[in-house]
Amino acid sequence: MMADMIKDPFARLNLDREVLTVSQLNGRARVLLEDVFSNIWVEGEISNLARPASGHVYFTLKDSGAQVRCALFRNNAARVRQALKDGLAVKVRGKVSLFEGRGDYQLILDTVEPAGDGALRLAFDALKEKLSAEGLFSAERKVALPAHPQRIAIISSPTGAVIRDIISVFRRRAPQVELTLIPTAVQGREATAQIVRALKIADARGFDALILARGGGSLEDLWCFNEEAVARAIDACVTPLVSAVGHETDVSISDFVADVRAPTPSAAAELLAPDSSDLQHRIESLHRRLVMRIRDRLMRERLRLDGLARRLRHPGERLRQQAQRLDDLDMRMRRAFER
Repeated sequence: MMADMIKDPFARLNLDREVLTVSQLNGRARVLLEDVFSNIWVEGEISNLARPASGHVYFTLKDSGAQVRCALFRNNAARVRQALKDGLAVKVRGKVSLFEGRGDYQLILDTVEPAGDGALRLAFDALKEKLSAEGLFSAERKVALPAHPQRIAIISSPTGAVIRDIISVFRRRAPQVELTLIPTAVQGREATAQIVRALKIADARGFDALILARGGGSLEDLWCFNEEAVARAIDACVTPLVSAVGHETDVSISDFVADVRAPTPSAAAELLAPDSSDLQHRIESLHRRLVMRIRDRLMRERLRLDGLARRLRHPGERLRQQAQRLDDLDMRMRRAFER
C-alpha cells in the first residue's frame, strides 16, 4: 500500500481501513511536497545564519508573517557570490522538502540572489569598506563648523519641504545669515553628476559652510548619496559641510564622509544657525562681567589714589620728622665719639 502512495502521492486514503505510521505520513508528505514545489522562487530576509565546518549553509527565510528553514549545501553554497548575512533580503530558488525525522519541512536551495534593497545593501557595504580603508571617514579629515557663519550654501532640490524647512529655521533663529541655494536633482539618473557639480560650485564660492540635504525615501531613492563620485566630491570640499540626507534612521555614505552628519535637514540648519536669543543672553552676560571688572578696577585705583593723597597731605610734617631723625642720629654719633 505504501509503495502505491509513493507512486501516486495524491491517492486518497481510506482512513476507515488503514492507519499510517508517523514515518509513513512524513514519507508521503515529503514526496508530495517535492513533487508540487520542485523548482520555486521565494523572497524573504535571512536570519539565524549558520555556517558549520561542513561547508553547508543554513538559515531561516522570513517575512513579516512567517518563516521557513533553508539549507544550501556545500556545492551550491560555493557558487553564491555575495556575502550572506542576517538581515539581507534575498530571492532563493530550490525545492520544498521534508526532514522526515522531525517532520519539519524546509527549502533545499540551489540559488541565492539579493532581492530588492539586498543588492544595494551589498554595494553600500562594499563602498563603505573601501572608503573607510582609504581613510575618508577618519576624524582627522573633519573640519569644524564655524560658530557664527554669515554665508551658507544649500545644495538641494529647489522644490519640496526640505528647502522650506531649512529657510524657516534660519528665519527664526538667525535671520542675519545669507542663504544661497545651489539647485540639483536629488534622485534619478542625473542626480549623481548634478550633485558633484553643485558641490564643486559651492566649494569654490567662499561660503562659510555647506548643507547637502534631501528628504526621506527608500534606499533606492537615496542611492545617489551612496555613489562613490559624490563621496569623493564631498571629501574634496574645503568648506565645512553638513550632510542631512533622509530621516533620522537613514544613513548614507555621504554622512560618513561629511564633516558633520545631521539626522534631518532641519537639524542641519539648527547646527549652523545659533539662536539669536541665546546670542543675546551671552552678550548680556559678557556685558555684566565687563561692568563688574571695570568697577573693581576703579575701586582699586581709587583706594591707591587715596593712599597717595594721604601721604602728600602734610609734606611739612614729614620734613620735621626727618629733621628730628637726623638730630637724633647726630646726638648718638657725638656720644659715641665722647667715649
